[in-house]
Formats: sequence, structure tokens, C-alpha cells
Amino acid sequence: MAIETLLVLGARGDLTERLLLPGLASLLASDWELDQPPPLLVGAGRAEMTPVDWRQRVRASFASAEVRGKRVTEAARRTRYVQTDVTQPADLRRLLDACEGTPAIYFALPPSVAARACEALKDVELPAGTMLVMEKPFGTDLAGARKLNQLVSRLVPEKQVFRVDHFLGRSDVLTVLGLRFGNRLLEPVWNRDHVQSIEIVYDEDLALEGRAGYYDHAGALVDMIQSHLLQVMAVLMMEPIASLDERSFRDAKAAVLRATRVRESSRTAARRARYTAGRIGGRSVPAYTREQGVDPARRTETLAEVTFEVRNARWAGVPVTLRSGKALGAPRKEAVVTLSPVAHLPRGLTGEETADVITIGFKPPRLALRLNVSGEGDPFDLESSEVTATLAPGALPAYGEVLAGVLACDPLLSVRGDVAEECWRIVAPVLKAFAADEVPMETYPAGSGGPWQ
Repeated sequence: MAIETLLVLGARGDLTERLLLPGLASLLASDWELDQPPPLLVGAGRAEMTPVDWRQRVRASFASAEVRGKRVTEAARRTRYVQTDVTQPADLRRLLDACEGTPAIYFALPPSVAARACEALKDVELPAGTMLVMEKPFGTDLAGARKLNQLVSRLVPEKQVFRVDHFLGRSDVLTVLGLRFGNRLLEPVWNRDHVQSIEIVYDEDLALEGRAGYYDHAGALVDMIQSHLLQVMAVLMMEPIASLDERSFRDAKAAVLRATRVRESSRTAARRARYTAGRIGGRSVPAYTREQGVDPARRTETLAEVTFEVRNARWAGVPVTLRSGKALGAPRKEAVVTLSPVAHLPRGLTGEETADVITIGFKPPRLALRLNVSGEGDPFDLESSEVTATLAPGALPAYGEVLAGVLACDPLLSVRGDVAEECWRIVAPVLKAFAADEVPMETYPAGSGGPWQ
């Protein structure tokens, strides 16, 4: 079964315009399902919009993907827009009547509105096979995620729910699977006997960029660590699987997350900070508390770092640090696996021995191996040297990969309901410690390396 209509709730929003529609255009311009016609694109929103204005908006978003093709043109020509209050069952019935065949309902909405739309859908008969596509964050805490899962399960079976984590659609994250399981050099050392520590970092040079409405309620811990980096960690640390099918892959990720705990107490394993005024790339950036739409009383962090442990036979005792921050001087987006020291270094070899390090870079994708080698001149004098390789970028952007899974009804890259709840369970002690001010709020100037450099 394939999806014949992509129905976007929140069609006038930033997510739809900046990511979703360009991702769709890239997918349609690729060789994905060349024998299939493009899905009917139906947009829905509260505001009134003429058919001409909507098509122009779609064409502009498609053009930003810098792709062309017959199916791209056809999708833009056939698209339609329906003014809708997505919290009203009657409006949703009328909206579904505008769809063709089996629809995928994409909730490009704030979490609270998405939940209200799901409540309204309880009074609507959904077409057979309807997919529900939910954006992150899925809920606002563990209790909220459980409640939303229960609500969604009353609408469609779990196999027809696609919880989007666009990080899982990025080729540089999926590259981890090939590096892990396709290389004899790496697979045998991927365990607690050989790995000293793991660090997954996603530091950005972007500041708030007008996202206060969402970000000031979420912060770095929820926006990045709970929503994305735990998923990257699960892919990096999962057990070998027999085949890359959705059940095996998602079961293996779930097993890692079920074993994950904050390494020590939440007060000692976590750190947080937010940026003050500074300069990034020649432009002035105001302090976070002075950004438009920010409420300083919320004490929202713009940088969070937490150390976890995966308590299973493969990884017990290995510290795993996840970190993400905004408005930093240099973007750093990578997973760093530091290996344990060699058991014995023969006498006669001198120099500063450093740990071997495997770095998997995201944006741009790269692999780097830092090893001890004989130094220049004296072959008995060790020095650290790095070998790097540039990894091939994927053919599709992250949202193109996500939509390929949605339209093919393939949940491989979807976050399963139990996994969404596990991610909230994992960070709950840290969220509680942040709310109680048990973890100091540090500061760092925008454009700097952060407070701990």
C-alpha cells in the first residue's frame, strides 16, 4: 500500500515552507518510485488563502530545493488548499473529503494543537490505511507522551503512526550503520573492553533565529538531547542486527534506550548554560534573555550537557556524554569514540602517548582516526596523527528521506511509541533538577567556545 495524498495540517507554517515542501520536491525529483505519480498535496490552515496564492507558495518552496522535474511540476499544479480549523471534527471531515485514496496526515503543528486535532479525529471516520505523521516533540513530558500515545492508538494502529525525528533521515547519521557493521577494524572494538568514553556533540553557531515561541518552552535539553541525540546514541551503540528492517532496527534502538540512565546524580551529571551578548561571524547577537519573545523567568538553557550510561553487558561503565548548544563560535557536530589505552607500551618508545580516537562527523559527513605513530625523524618517538576521509552526502535531504518512508508506509525511520516514552523517561531526572535550580545556570558570550572551554 502507498500513500496517495499528503495532507499537511499547519500548511502556512515555517516547518512546511522551509523543510517539508523542499523535502517533497527533492524526493519527487529523485528516482524514488519513478513509476508512481506524485501524491496529491493538500494544505490546511486557519487562514484564508486563494488557490493561486497557495500554488505560488508551493512553487516558491519547491524552487528553494533547487530541483526540477515533471513530477515536481505536476505536484505543484495539482495541489489544493482548504481553510480549516483542525480542532473541529466537521472541518476535518470536509478536509478528508478533499483527499484522494489513502492519506498521510502530517501534523506540522505545535504539540498542544496537534493533541487537540487528534482529539477531534476521534469523531471522524478515517480512510483505511491512514498514516498519522507526528512532529517532535512528542508530548512535553513522560506523562504527556503516554497520554498522546494512548490517544493516537485509538485512531490508528502503531504501524500507521510515523513519529518524525528528521535526524534519523539524515544520511550522515545513517552512515553510522555502515561504519559500525561494515568494517572489521571498528566492529570488534565497539564495546566496554575497548572504549573509554563516547561523546555526541551538536553545537551550532545559530542563535535563536526567531524561534522563541517554541524554543523558550523547550530549551536545549528537550529540543536536542531528548528529541535527537538520544536517537543518534541508540544507533551508535545498538547491538548488531540480522537485517536492516524496521522491526530489527527499532527493537535494537529500543533496547539501548531501555538500558540508559543518567550516569550519576542529575546534579553532578548535567550542566546547563545560556548565551549572553556577543558576536558571531561579524554580526552582533543579543543576550538570550533579550531576544524577542523570550521570558527570562523561565530560565531556559541554550546549552545542555548530560552524561549517561548504557547499563548492559556491552557498554556498562562507559560514560556517554551528549551535548548541544546554540550561538557558539564554531559549529561542532560529531560523535567521538575514545578508545582505552593499550595494555602495554614497550620500553624504548617515547613521546606523549594519546588515546586513539574515532570521530564520525556530521555536516559535513567525515571519518577521522587519530592514532599514535612514529614521529618525524626519530622512529621511537611517538606522536599523534590523524587520518581523515570525507564521506559521501546522501542523495536526499533529511525531510526527503522522512517523506520517502511516509509515502511508502515504511516506518524504519519513525520513532516508535515506546521509544518516544523512553526518551522522556531518560531525561526526566535532569528536567526535574533544572526546574528546581539544582543545576547552576552558567553563561557564555555568543560567539565563544562555551562556558567550559
